Amino acid sequence: MPTKRCAWVSTDNPLMLQYHDREWGVPVHDDRKHFEFLVLEAAQAGLSWSIVLKKREGYRRAFSEFDPEKVARYTENRIQKLTLDPAIIRNRMKIEAAVRNARALLAIQDELGSFDAYCWRFVDGRAKLNRWKTMQEIPATSRESDAFSKDLKHRGFSFVGSTVVYAHMQAVGMVNDHLVDCFRYREIRRLDSVINRGDSPARSLRRTAPAR
Repeated sequence: MPTKRCAWVSTDNPLMLQYHDREWGVPVHDDRKHFEFLVLEAAQAGLSWSIVLKKREGYRRAFSEFDPEKVARYTENRIQKLTLDPAIIRNRMKIEAAVRNARALLAIQDELGSFDAYCWRFVDGRAKLNRWKTMQEIPATSRESDAFSKDLKHRGFSFVGSTVVYAHMQAVGMVNDHLVDCFRYREIRRLDSVINRGDSPARSLRRTAPAR
């Protein structure tokens, strides 16, 4: 019997298949992983996620393994070089947004200890379990993503409209938007239950570098 997956996944696309089966919707509690998704989701604007996944390793090299402390220090010269890098999407506004967002993320770490703690406040620290049966039911935004987006913009982030932010919430497991007949729906629901029964997952380490 074939494995049931969300309708947006093409079994002919190994990168999308692996992303769906191993990453999408799994709760994230690591600041660097949050930053990685923010960079990639901003890069996706106007494009397909498949294109972004193909360039993911290029982004990993170009953006210092998605280390926000390093990216925050990128100079104008470094940004200019990235606009010539064929391994990433060479959109200057998106590249500049990644640097700006890294700096804004560090400010949140300084204020709250971790970006992860900040993100999960918008769902009261617990993943929202949805029960969609069809792709048409899945929203592009939510009340939570509206509030999250508004606050991110207030804090200086770019390319964080409510649609992008909802995609981030889906990716990092703040909401479980796998269709109910997808095999990952139950797996992630069980994972959430284990996390909620046990101790809180280890949050990202506070920054140890000197203040900027």
